[in-house]
Amino acid sequence: MEWSIQDIARSAGTTSRTLRHYGAVGLLEPSRIGGNGYRYYDEQALVRLQRILLLRELGLGLPAIAEVLDGQRDSAAALETHLELLEEEQRRIGRQIESVRTTLRKLKGGERLMAEEVFDGFDHTKYEKEVTSRWGAEAYRRGDQWWSSLSAAEKQAHQQEQRDIAAAFGAASGLAPDSDEVQAITRRLHEWLKPAVSSVSAGYFAGLGQLYVDDPRYGFEGATAELVRDAMKIYAERNLGD
Repeated sequence: MEWSIQDIARSAGTTSRTLRHYGAVGLLEPSRIGGNGYRYYDEQALVRLQRILLLRELGLGLPAIAEVLDGQRDSAAALETHLELLEEEQRRIGRQIESVRTTLRKLKGGERLMAEEVFDGFDHTKYEKEVTSRWGAEAYRRGDQWWSSLSAAEKQAHQQEQRDIAAAFGAASGLAPDSDEVQAITRRLHEWLKPAVSSVSAGYFAGLGQLYVDDPRYGFEGATAELVRDAMKIYAERNLGD
């Protein structure tokens, strides 16, 4: 059985253009190309696309996804790993939902809030595998040690600053990435990162900017993500060493 590129794009919630790009970079080749030039995909291609989309959800860029797929030939075993991660995320989100429900109930009833209830499910350690794969175990260890040392109020303040920075970038959409206003916001982002990362090199900072474009999970999309990436690259070149 096989499907056309339009069928696959519609079912997967993506676009034909994205699928053609995946083919151009060697990530997802069509099973065959018809005499009319149309692309068709078989069941094996469907499974591969599912794995690609799952890895994108985990925050990996296309080059990293290609490495993972090349290193994991057993699709069933790989999907079992993905399933475990998805079920873990499902449990975490369930805990967050119950946490918010409890907070709302106590706020409405005038009850005393407990920190362990308010933050149940908001577990930063879910990023351990991702951080380790991208920047190494030492990077995760330093960040985890710093985060664990913060009080609940300090954690809230740090997360709020992240949201404020994202909002500032959104409001600056349309400005040049090298403008004084955008570079000032970028400096805030650099300062926000420093406590957790310790040493933010030019390569790290610029690479993180590209990650913001590749992965909308980090809070930036479309033109705003591109503005952030370009601004971070300029800031790194001007202010940071290798």
